[in-house]
Amino acid sequence: MDSCRQGKKWIPLVLILIPVLRGTSAQIRYSISEEVKEGTVVGNIAKDLGIDANILNARRFRIVSGSTESVFQVNTNNGILYVNRNIDREKICQRTSACLINLKTVLENPLEIHYVAVEVLDVNDHSPSFPENNKTLEISESTLLGTKFQLHAALDPDAGVNSVQQYKLSQNNNFRLDVNDRGKDGKVPILHLQSPLDREACRSHKLLLTALDGGKPPKSGTMEILIEVLDVNDNAPVFTKDVYSAEIDENAPVGTTVIRVNATDKDDGLNGDVNYSFGNVNSKVLDLFDVNPSTGEIIVKGQLDYEADDSYQIDIQACDSGAIPFRTDKSVTVNIKDINDNAPVIEVTSLSNSISEDSRPGTTVALISITDLDSGKNGKVVSFVKEDAPFTLTPSIQDNMFALVTKSQLDRESKSTYDVTIIAKDGGEPKLTSAKTLRLVVTDENDNSPEFAASKYNFYVTENNAPGMSVFSLIASDRDEGENSVITYNIVRDVGYGGNKATSFLNINPDNGDILALASFDFETLKTFQFQVVATDCGTPSLSSNVTVKVFILDQNDNAPVILYPVSSNGSAEGVEEIPRNVNAGHLVTKVRAYDADIGYNGWLLFSLQEVTDHSLFGLDRYTGQIRTLRSFTETDEAEHKLVILVKDNGNVSLSATATVIVRLVEPKEAFAASDVQSSAKDDEENNVTLYLMITLGAVSLLFVISIIVLIAMQCSKSTTDYTSKYLQETNYDGTLCHSIQYRSGDKRYMLVGPRMSIGSTIVPGSNANTLVLPDRRSSTEVRS
Repeated sequence: MDSCRQGKKWIPLVLILIPVLRGTSAQIRYSISEEVKEGTVVGNIAKDLGIDANILNARRFRIVSGSTESVFQVNTNNGILYVNRNIDREKICQRTSACLINLKTVLENPLEIHYVAVEVLDVNDHSPSFPENNKTLEISESTLLGTKFQLHAALDPDAGVNSVQQYKLSQNNNFRLDVNDRGKDGKVPILHLQSPLDREACRSHKLLLTALDGGKPPKSGTMEILIEVLDVNDNAPVFTKDVYSAEIDENAPVGTTVIRVNATDKDDGLNGDVNYSFGNVNSKVLDLFDVNPSTGEIIVKGQLDYEADDSYQIDIQACDSGAIPFRTDKSVTVNIKDINDNAPVIEVTSLSNSISEDSRPGTTVALISITDLDSGKNGKVVSFVKEDAPFTLTPSIQDNMFALVTKSQLDRESKSTYDVTIIAKDGGEPKLTSAKTLRLVVTDENDNSPEFAASKYNFYVTENNAPGMSVFSLIASDRDEGENSVITYNIVRDVGYGGNKATSFLNINPDNGDILALASFDFETLKTFQFQVVATDCGTPSLSSNVTVKVFILDQNDNAPVILYPVSSNGSAEGVEEIPRNVNAGHLVTKVRAYDADIGYNGWLLFSLQEVTDHSLFGLDRYTGQIRTLRSFTETDEAEHKLVILVKDNGNVSLSATATVIVRLVEPKEAFAASDVQSSAKDDEENNVTLYLMITLGAVSLLFVISIIVLIAMQCSKSTTDYTSKYLQETNYDGTLCHSIQYRSGDKRYMLVGPRMSIGSTIVPGSNANTLVLPDRRSSTEVRS
């Protein structure tokens, strides 16, 4: 092959090298004349692209051609591109001005694609020729001066300057030649009548029309024109419109009417009967269209193809039927409308089936090639990813190539697999659409911390619980999978919360979150505390989250009432009261005072007379413990009466205590004397009590201020208000020590009250009837144990 190449002739060529893709592809352009010998060298592709000729065979350097045999071949030993078979520009490119043959060369390992464009230059190898050698024109002697007669143009398959460039008319006295340049349809000769015809002087005229091309030397062709001068028919057909144009689909069936032209003739009879025919048209128009001579309808005769030619200039000649017919020519423009008959083609050139969820936006998943064989807007393809998937198509620097990339952060926990549908839609009407679905799997990363069901937990534990038993449980979940979702639990014991000392009595199962109480709780000692639980997954690195747990100890009726008054010197609940015998009904004898360490109904005390010597003399207020006379005393009433008062709480299983009051009736004078003594003693006692009360109030006030400061500090250190606990004294306090505690739990506010409840409150079921619930807008999770 090399020796054969050495014997071949090199010809001057024009080389243009245009980089297109950096490092992977390029485009070069050569020029070569048609009709050169087979084996003629076009150019050295390897040299022009800077490719080592020694690696061409190893990398399978070749030309990728279509189904037809390529007119060029490449020598894989030296990279020379040569002519493989005869090149006829007129067959390859027909009437186009620039004839380009596009080649695609391929190198493998790695893959490189280079584009080679070879321009075929025209040579003057054809002479102009007329459709007919002889043309006869019948012209009336009354034809007006300046009348034009359009002749058939000469045809020359060559292009450019080698096509028909001028016409020459033989010397005569009546006609001159005009040339109408119609661009791609060439130059059309027109006979121009410049002096009147005289049939009597000359019945006919013979003219010789010569067509010359622009070659050097020029080639020519001739047509003999015979002018027959007819007798008077002085009106030519006139078309009703100045401009005729129509548009028709490229898939219009044979027999479809394109447009109808209409011409009228003012003459009568045969001289006014108009017939239609083609004027100066090329053979391609004759193959595709026909004209009805009677109606002037232009009809589709062959299969139209927009890609072959998008418009046609059709000359229609209207001719009357007079003895000397008049002919009028009109140019009709027929535009071929492209039909969208090719759907886009989607081809996946590279695909990665799985992608990590921590991939950055813009990560390439696949390379896609999308092409459409149509032209114009029908070949313009809009491609996109269907629905709201976190993927998008981005164009590459090479035409019709796209990259499927991520457009946002992936999250396997939200969606682990994606069926990504790529839609390609052209711009035709109706639009043709193609779709291709790719399945992508998102792999897991440890990017999710364990999550508890609530932001904080409130649990309620009844006091006197059994040590070692589970009191409540916490559960966290992790949206990751595998080892990344395995969770362990532990209690934070070094966080500085006020009630954190109680965590020493708690333990947690690290596997399931069950919390055990190692000791029994006492409401009277500890009412509430909080701590934190941490949930940690087993990923690498591990992630964790914590939650605050608040525990509220619920009261049980485990404290009996304690008698505060009367109390004797030996500590027993017994006292003696002396009253004058002449007191009236309703006189306050004394008041029994008692206290219960429990709260709510468990601490709500009721008083009753368990034993009395005379029921008609004394009455007992069941709420206040006041003992009053029911009537005046008489002489027959005994001087001493014993009253046994029963004090019990309102628990489900109520507890009680008793107090004994001895009432002695004395004469008024003795009573006054005793009253003075008692008042003196009481003054001293009241002075002491006043001092004690002042000291107590001062201490309580100081503790209250400290508590407020501590609460404010805790509120600042936490995101939400935890709880409020305080004692509330009844406004109608009359000696019976009842107290009330209020605390919050999530969206509820609990009030543990004494004897008098607020209207509108509700009793919490299962709280031994001593807990009232007040609605609150705050939210949390509450669990009662």
